[in-house]
Amino acid sequence: MKNIRGHCILSHGFESGPDATKVTALAEAAERLGWTHERPDYTDLDARLEVGPLGDVPERLRRLQALAEKAVDKGPVVLAGSSLGAYISGRISLSVPTRAVFLMSTPTALGPLPDLDAADVPLSIVHGWDDELIPAQAVIDWALQRRARLLLVNDSHRLSEHVATAAQAFAQLLAGL
Repeated sequence: MKNIRGHCILSHGFESGPDATKVTALAEAAERLGWTHERPDYTDLDARLEVGPLGDVPERLRRLQALAEKAVDKGPVVLAGSSLGAYISGRISLSVPTRAVFLMSTPTALGPLPDLDAADVPLSIVHGWDDELIPAQAVIDWALQRRARLLLVNDSHRLSEHVATAAQAFAQLLAGL
């Protein structure tokens, strides 16, 4: 039997899916390092636009909370996500034992929802200088308060030119645990 180091839950962004390029790249990096992983599907919740412009965010939070609580039995849990997936990963890390958090294209505020926060655990962030939705300065300020590892790249919100870079940063985080 293979030695399992822990379990990663990789949450996709709004209007994306569990087979999205970035979370797939993170899953492959985790697997290479001996971590199990899962990629929850939130597409049904994103489609609930009658609840809000980003779908059913409270239900996204509940879904990730339930998955993370179950995952604790599999070993140390690492929460990772992109955009809205980053937001829910950070928020849920506050209420479930989490070994580390990895965030991409990170919204530090989402309108009427509580501002982003995260557990005091190893925290790594990848963000685009040219993110058209979330100003880089907001993420820099947020990361500074937490002494997070922050990698800023010449890219937009989708980080489409830096998928491999994000996967490498995630692998570095996992390898350091």
